[in-house]
Amino acid sequence: MQIYTRTGDKGLTRIIGGSQVAKDSPRVIAYGTVDELNSIVGIIVSMATNYPDLQKELMNIQQLLFDCGNDLANPDKSKEGRLNKDNTLWLESLIDGYSQKAPVVESFILPGGALLASYAHFARTVARRAEREIVTFYWNNDSNEEVLRFVNRLSDYFFALARYINANEGDSDVLYERSGKVFHTEITKADIPEM
Repeated sequence: MQIYTRTGDKGLTRIIGGSQVAKDSPRVIAYGTVDELNSIVGIIVSMATNYPDLQKELMNIQQLLFDCGNDLANPDKSKEGRLNKDNTLWLESLIDGYSQKAPVVESFILPGGALLASYAHFARTVARRAEREIVTFYWNNDSNEEVLRFVNRLSDYFFALARYINANEGDSDVLYERSGKVFHTEITKADIPEM
Protein backbone atom coordinates (compact mmCIF):
# COMPACT_ATOMS: atom_id res chain seq x y z
CA MET A 1 0.00 0.00 0.00
CA GLN A 2 1.32 3.41 -0.97
CA ILE A 3 1.20 5.82 1.99
CA TYR A 4 1.76 9.14 0.21
CA THR A 5 -0.91 10.57 -2.11
CA ARG A 6 0.70 13.89 -3.15
CA THR A 7 -2.62 15.72 -2.57
CA GLY A 8 -0.99 17.47 0.39
CA ASP A 9 1.66 18.98 -1.86
CA LYS A 10 -0.71 21.87 -2.59
CA GLY A 11 -1.91 22.27 1.00
CA LEU A 12 -5.08 20.21 0.62
CA THR A 13 -6.36 17.06 2.26
CA ARG A 14 -9.38 14.80 1.76
CA ILE A 15 -11.99 14.43 4.47
CA ILE A 16 -14.74 11.84 4.93
CA GLY A 17 -16.91 11.83 1.82
CA GLY A 18 -13.99 12.61 -0.49
CA SER A 19 -14.11 16.41 -0.63
CA GLN A 20 -10.87 18.37 -0.38
CA VAL A 21 -10.24 21.08 2.22
CA ALA A 22 -7.26 23.22 3.10
CA LYS A 23 -4.90 21.70 5.64
CA ASP A 24 -5.15 24.88 7.71
CA SER A 25 -8.95 24.90 7.78
CA PRO A 26 -10.55 24.99 11.25
CA ARG A 27 -11.86 21.45 10.71
CA VAL A 28 -8.44 19.97 9.97
CA ILE A 29 -6.74 21.97 12.73
CA ALA A 30 -9.33 20.69 15.24
CA TYR A 31 -9.07 17.01 14.37
CA GLY A 32 -5.30 17.33 13.91
CA THR A 33 -4.91 18.51 17.51
CA VAL A 34 -7.15 15.68 18.69
CA ASP A 35 -4.75 13.33 16.87
CA GLU A 36 -1.79 15.02 18.59
CA LEU A 37 -3.49 14.48 21.94
CA ASN A 38 -4.05 10.82 21.06
CA SER A 39 -0.31 10.45 20.43
CA ILE A 40 0.49 11.88 23.86
CA VAL A 41 -1.99 9.46 25.41
CA GLY A 42 -0.09 6.69 23.62
CA ILE A 43 3.12 7.83 25.34
CA ILE A 44 1.38 7.75 28.71
CA VAL A 45 0.09 4.23 27.99
CA SER A 46 3.62 3.04 27.19
CA MET A 47 4.96 4.61 30.39
CA ALA A 48 2.22 3.35 32.73
CA THR A 49 3.58 -0.18 33.05
CA ASN A 50 2.91 -0.20 36.81
CA TYR A 51 -0.74 0.72 36.18
CA PRO A 52 -2.27 -2.01 33.95
CA ASP A 53 -5.86 -0.89 34.66
CA LEU A 54 -4.93 2.68 33.75
CA GLN A 55 -3.35 1.45 30.52
CA LYS A 56 -6.66 -0.20 29.53
CA GLU A 57 -8.57 2.94 30.49
CA LEU A 58 -6.26 5.13 28.41
CA MET A 59 -6.44 2.79 25.42
CA ASN A 60 -10.22 3.13 25.59
CA ILE A 61 -9.78 6.92 25.63
CA GLN A 62 -7.59 6.59 22.53
CA GLN A 63 -10.43 4.81 20.74
CA LEU A 64 -12.83 7.57 21.80
CA LEU A 65 -10.40 10.27 20.64
CA PHE A 66 -10.31 8.59 17.24
CA ASP A 67 -14.13 8.75 17.28
CA CYS A 68 -13.84 12.49 18.05
CA GLY A 69 -11.55 12.95 15.05
CA ASN A 70 -13.94 10.97 12.87
CA ASP A 71 -16.89 13.12 13.94
CA LEU A 72 -14.92 16.33 13.30
CA ALA A 73 -13.77 15.11 9.87
CA ASN A 74 -17.29 14.13 8.76
CA PRO A 75 -19.15 16.93 6.93
CA ASP A 76 -22.34 14.83 6.64
CA LYS A 77 -24.67 16.54 9.13
CA SER A 78 -27.36 13.88 8.66
CA LYS A 79 -25.23 11.12 10.23
CA GLU A 80 -25.21 10.55 13.97
CA GLY A 81 -21.82 11.03 15.57
CA ARG A 82 -19.77 8.17 16.94
CA LEU A 83 -19.20 9.86 20.29
CA ASN A 84 -22.19 9.98 22.65
CA LYS A 85 -23.24 11.25 26.06
CA ASP A 86 -22.40 7.93 27.75
CA ASN A 87 -18.74 8.43 26.83
CA THR A 88 -18.70 11.80 28.59
CA LEU A 89 -20.52 10.41 31.64
CA TRP A 90 -17.95 7.60 31.85
CA LEU A 91 -15.17 10.19 31.82
CA GLU A 92 -16.90 12.16 34.57
CA SER A 93 -17.05 9.04 36.75
CA LEU A 94 -13.30 8.56 36.30
CA ILE A 95 -12.64 12.21 37.20
CA ASP A 96 -14.69 11.82 40.39
CA GLY A 97 -12.85 8.63 41.29
CA TYR A 98 -9.34 10.07 40.83
CA SER A 99 -10.29 13.31 42.59
CA GLN A 100 -11.25 11.36 45.70
CA LYS A 101 -7.85 9.64 45.76
CA ALA A 102 -5.77 12.83 45.85
CA PRO A 103 -5.37 15.54 48.50
CA VAL A 104 -7.87 18.41 48.51
CA VAL A 105 -6.91 21.17 46.07
CA GLU A 106 -6.65 24.60 47.67
CA SER A 107 -4.23 26.46 45.40
CA PHE A 108 -3.11 26.52 41.81
CA ILE A 109 -0.95 23.58 40.77
CA LEU A 110 1.94 23.73 38.31
CA PRO A 111 2.65 20.82 35.95
CA GLY A 112 5.18 18.45 37.49
CA GLY A 113 5.83 15.80 40.09
CA ALA A 114 6.34 12.23 38.90
CA LEU A 115 7.29 11.84 35.23
CA LEU A 116 4.02 10.04 34.44
CA ALA A 117 2.04 12.81 36.15
CA SER A 118 3.98 15.42 34.18
CA TYR A 119 2.92 13.74 30.94
CA ALA A 120 -0.69 13.72 32.16
CA HIS A 121 -0.39 17.49 32.70
CA PHE A 122 1.04 17.80 29.18
CA ALA A 123 -1.97 15.89 27.84
CA ARG A 124 -4.23 18.25 29.82
CA THR A 125 -2.81 21.32 28.08
CA VAL A 126 -3.12 19.77 24.62
CA ALA A 127 -6.72 18.79 25.45
CA ARG A 128 -7.38 22.46 26.30
CA ARG A 129 -5.89 23.56 22.98
CA ALA A 130 -7.97 20.96 21.14
CA GLU A 131 -11.05 22.30 22.92
CA ARG A 132 -10.29 25.87 21.80
CA GLU A 133 -9.77 24.74 18.21
CA ILE A 134 -13.00 22.72 18.23
CA VAL A 135 -14.84 25.84 19.44
CA THR A 136 -13.33 27.82 16.53
CA PHE A 137 -14.51 25.10 14.12
CA TYR A 138 -18.00 25.04 15.65
CA TRP A 139 -18.58 28.78 15.07
CA ASN A 140 -19.22 28.12 11.37
CA ASN A 141 -19.88 24.39 11.20
CA ASP A 142 -22.35 21.88 12.58
CA SER A 143 -20.83 18.76 14.06
CA ASN A 144 -21.41 16.34 16.92
CA GLU A 145 -21.61 18.63 19.96
CA GLU A 146 -20.69 15.78 22.30
CA VAL A 147 -17.11 16.01 21.00
CA LEU A 148 -16.66 19.41 22.62
CA ARG A 149 -18.11 18.22 25.94
CA PHE A 150 -15.91 15.10 25.91
CA VAL A 151 -12.70 17.01 25.14
CA ASN A 152 -13.58 19.58 27.82
CA ARG A 153 -13.94 16.79 30.41
CA LEU A 154 -10.78 15.15 29.12
CA SER A 155 -8.64 18.07 30.28
CA ASP A 156 -10.24 17.72 33.74
CA TYR A 157 -9.57 13.99 33.59
CA PHE A 158 -5.86 14.50 32.95
CA PHE A 159 -5.65 17.05 35.77
CA ALA A 160 -7.29 14.59 38.19
CA LEU A 161 -5.14 11.74 36.86
CA ALA A 162 -1.90 13.71 37.31
CA ARG A 163 -2.83 14.49 40.91
CA TYR A 164 -3.76 10.85 41.58
CA ILE A 165 -0.45 9.61 40.12
CA ASN A 166 1.55 12.10 42.19
CA ALA A 167 -0.27 11.02 45.36
CA ASN A 168 0.16 7.34 44.50
CA GLU A 169 3.86 7.74 43.69
CA GLY A 170 4.50 9.74 46.88
CA ASP A 171 5.29 12.93 44.96
CA SER A 172 3.77 16.22 46.02
CA ASP A 173 1.93 18.39 43.56
CA VAL A 174 3.97 21.41 42.54
CA LEU A 175 2.11 24.38 44.03
CA TYR A 176 2.14 27.89 42.59
CA GLU A 177 4.03 29.79 45.30
CA ARG A 178 2.18 33.09 45.02
CA SER A 179 -1.25 31.52 45.05
CA GLY A 180 -3.65 32.04 47.91
CA LYS A 181 -6.52 29.70 48.65
CA VAL A 182 -8.42 29.58 45.37
CA PHE A 183 -10.74 26.59 45.58
CA HIS A 184 -13.64 26.05 47.96
CA THR A 185 -14.10 22.45 49.02
CA GLU A 186 -17.60 22.95 50.41
CA ILE A 187 -20.35 25.53 50.24
CA THR A 188 -20.99 27.40 53.48
CA LYS A 189 -23.85 29.72 54.42
CA ALA A 190 -21.55 32.67 53.69
CA ASP A 191 -21.22 31.48 50.08
CA ILE A 192 -24.98 31.73 49.45
CA PRO A 193 -26.16 35.24 48.47
CA GLU A 194 -29.10 36.68 50.40
CA MET A 195 -32.37 37.01 48.50
